[in-house]
Amino acid sequence: MKIFKLALPLLASFGLLVSATAIADTTEAYKISHGGKIYDNWAKTLMVASPTETHPSYPAVSGRTGDGTWRCKECHGWDYKGAAGAYSSGSHFSGIKGVSGVAGKSVDSIMAIIRNQTHGYTKAMISDEALSNLALFLSKGMLDPTPYVAMPGKMVKGDANRGAGLFETLCAGCHGLDGTLINFGSSDKKEFVGTVAAGNPWEMMHKLRFGQPLTPMPALLALPNQDMLDILSYTQSLPQK
Repeated sequence: MKIFKLALPLLASFGLLVSATAIADTTEAYKISHGGKIYDNWAKTLMVASPTETHPSYPAVSGRTGDGTWRCKECHGWDYKGAAGAYSSGSHFSGIKGVSGVAGKSVDSIMAIIRNQTHGYTKAMISDEALSNLALFLSKGMLDPTPYVAMPGKMVKGDANRGAGLFETLCAGCHGLDGTLINFGSSDKKEFVGTVAAGNPWEMMHKLRFGQPLTPMPALLALPNQDMLDILSYTQSLPQK
C-alpha cells in the first residue's frame, strides 16, 4: 500500500480527497483505480515485460500483431463492449466479445477467467494481487458509456461550459489551457487531448476515471460522473492537431 500512501498528497493537491484518513481506511477505490490502469496497459502499469509475440487467442482478422494484442482494451474495447461496441468495425475489430457481462460477478470467478487457457495470463505476468485489482475493476468499476455518448457523431452529453472550469483547474496544469502541451502522437502525427476526446471519447472517459499508466495523471474516480462528462464534453472542442 506504499504506492497509495505516496499518491495521497498528489490527489489532495488536486482537491480530490475530502479526507486522506477516510480514504486510507478503505482501499477499494484505489484497487479499482489500479485495476482500471491494468485494463489499459497491464505491462506498463506493473512495470513488467509484455510478450513480444501475438496473443495466441487474438484473431488474425484485424491484421494486428505483437505485444499490443495482450492489452485488455485491445480485445474488449474502451467501452468494454468488444465487437458489440466501438470496435464493431475499423482497425481494432477482432470479433471478440466485451467484458461488460462480468460486471457484478465475484472477484474470484473473474480471476479464474483471466487465468484460463484462453486468456493465458500467468502469475509471472500479473501477480495475484494485481489480478485481484483488475477483477475488482471489472466487477465494480466499469461504467456503461451508452447513455453518455451520442451516436453517430461521438458527442458527449455533458456541459462544456462547466467542463471548461474543471479542465482549467484539474487538467490544464499538465496539458495546457488548449490541451496541446502534451503530444501523445509524434512530430508527424499530432495527438492531443482534443484528438482523443473527439475521436475516441470512450478512451478519454476511461483515462479520466482511472488515470494514465506511469504518468502523474491522477484518477478522477472520486469525482461525480457528471464532472468527468463535463470535462470530456469541453475537451471535444479543443484543438485536435
